[in-house]
Amino acid sequence: MLRQLTTGFLLVCVGGLAGATEDTPQGHLVLNGGGSKPDVVMEKFIELAGGPQARIVIFPTASEEPDTGEYYQELFAKYGCSNVVVAEVRSKDEAADREIADIVDDARGIWFSGGDQRRITRALISTSVGDAVTSAYERGAVIGGTSAGTACQSPLMITGDGDFTVVTAHNIELREGFGFFRGVIVDQHHVARRRNNRLISVVLEHPEMLGVGVDEATAVWVRPDGTFEVLGEGWVMVYDASQAKITRAPENRLGKPLGAHGLITHVLLPGDTFDVQKRTVVRQFGGRN
Repeated sequence: MLRQLTTGFLLVCVGGLAGATEDTPQGHLVLNGGGSKPDVVMEKFIELAGGPQARIVIFPTASEEPDTGEYYQELFAKYGCSNVVVAEVRSKDEAADREIADIVDDARGIWFSGGDQRRITRALISTSVGDAVTSAYERGAVIGGTSAGTACQSPLMITGDGDFTVVTAHNIELREGFGFFRGVIVDQHHVARRRNNRLISVVLEHPEMLGVGVDEATAVWVRPDGTFEVLGEGWVMVYDASQAKITRAPENRLGKPLGAHGLITHVLLPGDTFDVQKRTVVRQFGGRN
């Protein structure tokens, strides 16, 4: 069902997202770690979408709050956005509507709310509307999100289940994510909620992937060339185990402890730019190279 309000608010029921193709997408990502959404983050998202008149589609799928869509309509209105579409996605069945897929396919900006990232992927992966999100991103639309809306963007998604007080194997639950943030396993609320243990555990089991932990009120702006810039107020932690010697202790009461020698850690500030493919900082805070 489609309902267009006079303010440009459109309520739709949808669901489904497919993975990216092997071709390099033309779109950008603006992924907030949770908490507040600084002006610099929202303004960058809107700029990349093409400005306040661009069509922006909001997916409040992760949230259980019934007014999440209205909240985002009001939030984007503060930045002058008048063409905001809210997609109320709850199941794969709701994602079969081709009319809705066409609306998403034409979007210039697509934003995923916080909540539980599993709700997003359950509803969106491998559906018509999900394919439309992928198509829009590949052609140049910007994908944004916060908290759960950030967690679901990497190929492997941390669900939030596991014991985060230890660094052990086979502990942190992972599921398929959207795969837009390539070469990375992304985490959110990272510094504020002291989530280093879980991201390090995952990276030691998947050393081919970088761990990128995004703090609250902080975002990564991921560009088509595979570099990302830190925006906002806090930190982004990067864990690189590709050259580390990874060790595994015998199982004990804590589980299967993991160790590493040569694990590289970067603590990035707003203004820092990181190259995912080269696994190195390419621009430092304050413009220092």
